[in-house]
This record gives sequence, C-alpha cells and structure tokens, in this order.
Amino acid sequence: MSFDLEVLAIDPAASDDAVRAMVMRCSSGQHPEGELDERIVGFYESLRARYPDFPPYPDDSPWMSMPLEVGIDHVSMSMSFGQRSTPALRLVVDLAARYGLTIYDPQGGEVTRPRR
Repeated sequence: MSFDLEVLAIDPAASDDAVRAMVMRCSSGQHPEGELDERIVGFYESLRARYPDFPPYPDDSPWMSMPLEVGIDHVSMSMSFGQRSTPALRLVVDLAARYGLTIYDPQGGEVTRPRR
C-alpha cells in the first residue's frame, strides 16, 4: 500500500481550490516551462540526499515509484505505508517548512501551508 504527497511552490495565501487546481495541472502532464523554482530545487536536493530516488536505492527507501516526479514548481511522491515512511514523512514536512512550500495530501484533500 502507498500514499501520495505533492509539494508545491505556490503562494501560501493561495486558496485550497488553487492548490488543487495546481495539482490537477501537474498530474495531467501540462507542466509549465521556465526556470526551476529555487525552493523546489533545494527541497528536492535535500530530500534525495537522505532518500535517493535513483540507484543504488537504500534498504530503507520509502518511495513506491522512482524517480520522483519533479517539475519546475512541484515534487510528487508515492510513499509506502509503515515504518519506512515515518522518518521520510517527517523530513518532507520539515523541508517543506524550511523552503516555504505547501504540501497537498490528495487522499484526504488536506493542504498544509508553510508556517510564517
């Protein structure tokens, strides 16, 4: 079993509907072109330094599909349920807060905005 998370470079004041619309756009493959958002780059590089999404994979990898999907303004991930994903989930939340990114949980529709 797995669950998905989306980490987005979107204005923290954006409505939940705007967050969902961005996720829909990203999942449809209609990615905007342009410069990478530096917050996404920092988040992704920090995340994969601990949990690589390219071989060789560590035994404690939380990823259910690899590589992670990365766009100029988002990172999409599918994680395993269980103990392997618990520390990775904490890291995702911490890094998203550090880089000022929004987390979207599509299973429950929950939006977690960066703390101010």
